Amino acid sequence: MDQQLWKAVDDYLVSLLAPPDPSLDAALSDSTSSGLPAINVAPNQGKLLELLARIHGSRRILEIGTLGGYSTIWLARALPENGELISLELDPRHAEVARVNIERAGFATSVDVRIGSAVESLRDLVNEEVEPFDFVFIDADKESYPEYFDLALTLSRPGTMIVADNVVRAGAVIDPENPDERVKGVRTFLELAAADDRVEGTVIQTVGSKGYDGFALLLVTG
Repeated sequence: MDQQLWKAVDDYLVSLLAPPDPSLDAALSDSTSSGLPAINVAPNQGKLLELLARIHGSRRILEIGTLGGYSTIWLARALPENGELISLELDPRHAEVARVNIERAGFATSVDVRIGSAVESLRDLVNEEVEPFDFVFIDADKESYPEYFDLALTLSRPGTMIVADNVVRAGAVIDPENPDERVKGVRTFLELAAADDRVEGTVIQTVGSKGYDGFALLLVTG
């Protein structure tokens, strides 16, 4: 089994369960033409995020890492009529592309894209004493995952779901001697989550068009 097969299976499943969509397709096209890196979630992963947020009844969603707004649109589709999504993006150019994509998808009034360091933006949200979020999606620089996790917990409540992407790193996560700072960040994040009695969770390994990786699924319990 190899990535060629994984991609073929992804293509088949996506054709059945996440068929072409004008808003999402345009978001990917605009991201590509604007030179954004192709590190967005796969369509079936985006659909998973939407379903998880919808099943969870999420009214307030926090996304760490906007990129071109592709996953943002998936998550926004899970919101009820009065719902709100705040997405944090470091790169002003990425945020500009994302805002256009989000507006075209019909979510300009329910999605707030904030530009700047995600750690600083998260601290600002804490200082603003915002209402806790129901669902948090972390998909930004892996080196900062431990800080994102800590601040996301501060902005959560019992019952909040935290989903973190790219935590398997093609299997590199099992190597404590791996020099890659992204691997180190993910390992520290997972170890913090495992030791924190305020959360329960698991990691689901994934294969597909994006290669071999995985999601961490955490539930805030206290």
